[in-house]
Amino acid sequence: MKKPKWVVEKEQARKAAGSETVWLFGLHAVRDALLNPKREKLRLIVTKNASDKLADAIAQGGIEPEVVDPRKFSAPIDSGSVHQGAAMEVKPLNWGSLSENCIGAESPRVILLDRVTDPHNVGAILRSAEVLGASAVIGTRHHSAPETGALAKTASGALERQPYLRMRNLADTIVELQRMGFLVLGLDGEADDTIETALDGRRDHPVALVLGAEGPGLRQKTKETVDQLVKIDAAGGFGSLNVSNAAAIALYASKAH
Repeated sequence: MKKPKWVVEKEQARKAAGSETVWLFGLHAVRDALLNPKREKLRLIVTKNASDKLADAIAQGGIEPEVVDPRKFSAPIDSGSVHQGAAMEVKPLNWGSLSENCIGAESPRVILLDRVTDPHNVGAILRSAEVLGASAVIGTRHHSAPETGALAKTASGALERQPYLRMRNLADTIVELQRMGFLVLGLDGEADDTIETALDGRRDHPVALVLGAEGPGLRQKTKETVDQLVKIDAAGGFGSLNVSNAAAIALYASKAH
């Protein structure tokens, strides 16, 4: 019997995901990946200078480096990438399920991204999330920045330590978090309430903050699914914040005292 089209497409997607690899580049990103026991490492290309700088991490990483002439750096990365003589092919990280990452911490904080596709923004958000103690950063499988070398370099190591989940559907994920007891707040510059007023007397609650792409902001479906729309308390009269800056400020403003 012929398989239904949706079954075939699902199997193809699973196979493609299984064969997917990422090239990380830059001393910091490669070092942190080498030191991450959860990271499956496939190929390491380094110059002699980079090999010397990464010697301790290479020893722990359990991978034999290919030492190349700087003029013949052959890693398949964008020619404009600042690789600092180090690039490594790896498998994307598998952080597990929503509940595995979002339940357990006292008063957990989670960031959700609605169609934020710029890897530099997502990398910066991962960095802030790690510093400010977020349990996870959550995007979608489509229309969100995938794990890439540019994202890893901007994250400055946080990609190896800060859970970055990519879920099938953002609205369904919001509903699942609500069932887990999260108060889900959507960031919208036109909202009446600030983060602080929305959390008055509720800072001990698990909180999820949803941020949209710069320009379009949150989609209508997202606005309808969150518990409340909130804004960052601003001094007024100036332009909107970059989404990565907004994420850092929102996380800080939502901290449990």
